[in-house]
Order: sequence, then structure tokens, then C-alpha cells
Amino acid sequence: MRVSTNHLQQLAIFTTVLTGGGIGTMYYLMQKKFVESDYHRLATQKLKACPVAMEWLGAPPLKVHNIHLTDRNNRIDQSTAQIKIPVTGSHTGGYLYTCSTRDPDTNRWSLKQAVLKLKEGQTIDLLNPPEAQSCDTEL
Repeated sequence: MRVSTNHLQQLAIFTTVLTGGGIGTMYYLMQKKFVESDYHRLATQKLKACPVAMEWLGAPPLKVHNIHLTDRNNRIDQSTAQIKIPVTGSHTGGYLYTCSTRDPDTNRWSLKQAVLKLKEGQTIDLLNPPEAQSCDTEL
């Protein structure tokens, strides 16, 4: 049985489109799961609660970007979540490095590390801010 070249081309195009759509959907759903997670939400809330960090970034507006899925700094398992969140404001951008642990009894996540590293090299520890009265350390 012979198959025409035209049919093979159509099959190749269809398979490529279907595969690309599946990969795109999977990427979107993974990013959505990260953003909706408690460990991501706690970290971004801590950043938004620190006026010093927000001022350095030039926020608001604060833009929280998608996590780079291939970055080795992003590791999540049942009890710990270590993620690197790209953020930008109107002045500059950087990465929010976070580490959270989950209490097995209550099943709640708690933020253990939240450090903002700006592109210019400045580092702000959001859990121990440079000016204690300037940053809200309670969420």
C-alpha cells in the first residue's frame, strides 16, 4: 500500500500541532499550579509586605513572572519547596529565592527563607529586613 507524500505531510503537520498544543497546555497548567500553591503565595505576600524591597524594585506595579521549569534552584517535594521566582518592577528586576517547609500535622506551608536578589547585586532578606520597622514581618 502506497501513501502519497501529501498525506504524509498532512499527518506530520497534524502531529506537530497536536504535540505542540499538548506541551503548551502542560506548561500552562504547571505554571498555574505553582502560582496557586501556598509556598508561592506566602513568598509573594512577604515581598509585597516589604516597602524597602518594593521601593528598590520600583513597585507597584510588581510583575511576578513564570518560574523557569528547568532551573535547578526550583525543587519541590512532599515536605519542602525551594523556588526561584522572577520579579520586576518599574525600576529593576531580580529573583525572589524562597524555601518553605510543610508541617506534616497541619499540612500547612511556612516560609523559612525569602531573599530578594536584584540584578544590580543588592540582596534583601525579607524575613530579616534591613529596616525592621519598614517591613511587615508578620503575615
